[in-house]
Amino acid sequence: MSGHSVYIGIGSNVGNKIDNCIKGIDEIGKIKGSKIIFVSSFYKTEPISNINQDWFINCVVKIETDLTPYFLLSDLQDIEKRLGRKRHIKNGPRTIDLDILLYDNLIVNEDRLKIPHPEIHKRRFVLEPLAEIDENLIHPIIKKSISLLLNKVGKEQKVEPLWNWIKPDILLLKVQ
Repeated sequence: MSGHSVYIGIGSNVGNKIDNCIKGIDEIGKIKGSKIIFVSSFYKTEPISNINQDWFINCVVKIETDLTPYFLLSDLQDIEKRLGRKRHIKNGPRTIDLDILLYDNLIVNEDRLKIPHPEIHKRRFVLEPLAEIDENLIHPIIKKSISLLLNKVGKEQKVEPLWNWIKPDILLLKVQ
């Protein structure tokens, strides 16, 4: 398969957060016309909203897909529903969150879909796992590498790698 390169952000802060992320990765691996290429390490991250909620577990998955961005978005939203995602409070607690971060060098700015994700450059919990996968990846709008964006983002948000808990290569073996 030589499809489109897509980076998907995964997060959970309700229930068994690590298990929720693993289930999300497993479901992404089952999307027809798509293949998981890389899974970042998991990170324990402080919430960025003012809503009182538990810390998140976050990671990023790189896939190759033949799907268009809208079909991929639809599949990701179906996975979120199957895994119990409820959209009650914006930026509130969630069992699973699956976001298209980057899709090739595509730029989409519509109500239903924004690519690249508009907050990538401000979120350490996205930049750290992205840099782990490809620190030289270029943001298609800002035209700067992920490593440069990571160096510029503030360290106020706490992001702790969980390499000692789970190894990405074990996850990749599990989902293929």
